[in-house]
Amino acid sequence: MFVDATCIDCDTCRQIAPAIFGETGDFSFVKLQPRDAAEQLAALRALVACPTGSIGTADKERVAEAVAAFPMRLADGVSYCGFNSPKSFGGNSYFLEHPGGNWLIDAPRYVEPLARRLESQGGVRYIFLTHRDDVADADKYARRFGSERIIHRLELAAQPHAEWVIDDVTPLELAPGFLAIPTPGHTRGHCALLVGERFLFSGDHVWWSRNRGQLTASRSVCWYSWQRQVESVALLQRFRFEWVLPGHGERVHFPVEEMRRQVARLIEATG
Repeated sequence: MFVDATCIDCDTCRQIAPAIFGETGDFSFVKLQPRDAAEQLAALRALVACPTGSIGTADKERVAEAVAAFPMRLADGVSYCGFNSPKSFGGNSYFLEHPGGNWLIDAPRYVEPLARRLESQGGVRYIFLTHRDDVADADKYARRFGSERIIHRLELAAQPHAEWVIDDVTPLELAPGFLAIPTPGHTRGHCALLVGERFLFSGDHVWWSRNRGQLTASRSVCWYSWQRQVESVALLQRFRFEWVLPGHGERVHFPVEEMRRQVARLIEATG
């Protein structure tokens, strides 16, 4: 395995195969060659997901297996799509299966192997877009599946033909068990999506930091208002959830009470 000079340091490979890839602060590198079949498959999944095609390998025999691994199951009904897009600086997107119609949260790059897998799992009825940075190829998936794209009006320039535009500044129930939570800060119209009091799809609002070992938000990547982001972080203490599934940064799962403690710790750190 190797990483070439086109790497944009998006963290995708380090999230998928942390045993194989390391970070320098400017780019990823191969810190250890895969030692067994499981590590090899994880490294090849990272190769497939890499938004810039910066990862290569001399052994291509299992690449098709890695392609077929996406969407990759994380929990009941929730999968990570892979195929991260350079349009979203390698942002993660998620696929949620639901009897009332499946959801895509943010969007990956459009590739036929993934589209066919989503089709085989019932297609995509809704595409929830947390904010303008992570829409990637949402329009192409919407055309393929006849999906309704959902985005806040303040982010509409990124998807001007979106079918469902949110105007609310307070939490809005989109469907039973699906709550859009306006979380301005990173961008003006940023929204998170809370599903079933279990899954918080947080976009670029909050994420897990491997290095700090805690939930975090960052002033350095806050494009609109850090004060508004701090207020939006404090809003999260009103809700119950077990998972934080971000666009950028590490995802994390804790029991509800531990997640409450982690949110309180984040509020204290940002406040």
